[in-house]
Amino acid sequence: MTMNAADTLHHQVMWNRLISVVEEQALALVRTAFSTSVREAGDLSAGVFDPLGRMIAQAVTGTPGHVNTMADAVPHFIADIGPDRIYPGDIYITNDPWKGTGHLHDITVCTPVFRDIAQPDGATAETLIGFFAATAHVVDIGGRGYGPDAKEVYEEGINIPIMKWAERWQLNRDLVNIVKVNVRESDQVVGDIHGLAASNETGRRRLLGMLDEFGLDDLAELAEFVFDRTGTATRRALGGVEPGVYTNEMVVDGYGEPVTLAVAITVTDDGMHADFSGTSPVCGLGINVPLGYAHAYFTYGMLVALAPELPNNFASLDVFKVSAPDGVILNAQHPDPVAVRHVLGHFVTDLCLGAIANALPERVPAEGAGALWNFQASARSADLANPRPPVEMLMFNSGGTGARPRLDGLTATAFPSGVRTMSVEATEQIGPIVIWRKEIRPNSGGAGKQRGGLGQVIVLGPTEGYQFDFSAMFDRIDHPARGRCGGGDGAPGKVYLEDGTPFAGKGRQVVPEGQRLILELPGGGGHGDPAERSPEAVENDRRQGYVT
Repeated sequence: MTMNAADTLHHQVMWNRLISVVEEQALALVRTAFSTSVREAGDLSAGVFDPLGRMIAQAVTGTPGHVNTMADAVPHFIADIGPDRIYPGDIYITNDPWKGTGHLHDITVCTPVFRDIAQPDGATAETLIGFFAATAHVVDIGGRGYGPDAKEVYEEGINIPIMKWAERWQLNRDLVNIVKVNVRESDQVVGDIHGLAASNETGRRRLLGMLDEFGLDDLAELAEFVFDRTGTATRRALGGVEPGVYTNEMVVDGYGEPVTLAVAITVTDDGMHADFSGTSPVCGLGINVPLGYAHAYFTYGMLVALAPELPNNFASLDVFKVSAPDGVILNAQHPDPVAVRHVLGHFVTDLCLGAIANALPERVPAEGAGALWNFQASARSADLANPRPPVEMLMFNSGGTGARPRLDGLTATAFPSGVRTMSVEATEQIGPIVIWRKEIRPNSGGAGKQRGGLGQVIVLGPTEGYQFDFSAMFDRIDHPARGRCGGGDGAPGKVYLEDGTPFAGKGRQVVPEGQRLILELPGGGGHGDPAERSPEAVENDRRQGYVT
């Protein structure tokens, strides 16, 4: 795409405006969300797409697992709805794990954008110029509840195929009612879906206003500008890795038996291809990962290492491809259970970064805690003779990241997920829970020239009259984060009751009334020889209580 300096500047201004449009779209979702995971942790995505379903821009607010899978979802909406059935005033919806974000708890809503455009005969016609899409994690989707114990996806909750939430401005009340009677927190879930639709509507209105301001009919020319510049810059960034094949393996806890994750990354001048052959077979329980979700975290890891300053859009994502044999745990097929696909899916980033670590020794960190330690609890009356209202609660928690070549790892920080820490106050506000302690876990970061990020210790329990049924979905208990370049491993995680009763890392368990659950989250691996750590850093660790 050839243009002069003035045209380039004009398109850059429009690009900046488009980013502000999708950011406002995302913030509208945060402000209208019912679920704490959305409004407090930012577990969402928002973006704008061209008429072919190619993502032009995404909001900064959001997670890689949502953004990068949503980028693949919109073409599914177009194909399944059918181009001849896309009307002004439509709203589309799905939580299909293989056409959305990988599990049923994430709902994606897509809205077409039409604009009156002059035709050759002088008349005007409503013309499709693009789509807005947004995704959010809802607190409940029915079935067994959020956890890894299902044996088929059918047990994991209601599956909404791609269909119309609204058509020509008319709400599909039958679908609303179906959702309501299949989830435990109907007000929250239906409210969040309306919030998703409202965020898309915010984006639609702001986009039309922007086009009016710049005197444009559509986004075609701007999209071409964005794709051309981003694609060129992404391929240029690939020059930082010599062409060849790079491999890595990682062993993680799994459910009942360890899981081996394996990758071979082929690098060429035109892109990268990750092949997950050699990975363990699918599990009979819900820790399996649809390939699209693994693709999302492979792509994210490579962009972090190679081109962190570049925007996420169709052109930057298109450079990265994945494949895996059927039947491996990173290529789950329907009806494999996939409810907690994030646990293994989050490890894909460190797995793939580890493969190219020797090629980029000054950029790739040590392994980190990886998977979030989500606490999903069903608060129920401890005494059936004294019933209390049931409540569903979800809290996101993070261990430490791996140490970087020149900096320590980050403490209690979600990587690669990117969700924000949920405050104690927000969590206690939603249900019968008390968080007695939430603090940095000393000695949990791996030793090294650069220390691994620290995990955290969380002590929590039900309020009087309640007990918790909770689904553990934790990892790095038996297989801690590995250090790099001579650095030490991070501390493994632990889960137990205050009385010392040990809990398993995965599966449904009960915290009785009057008891407290203790979560010791894992730390990140260290980087470099610990003997080379500066005396000042060693003293600061001691003074701050990071090391005892």
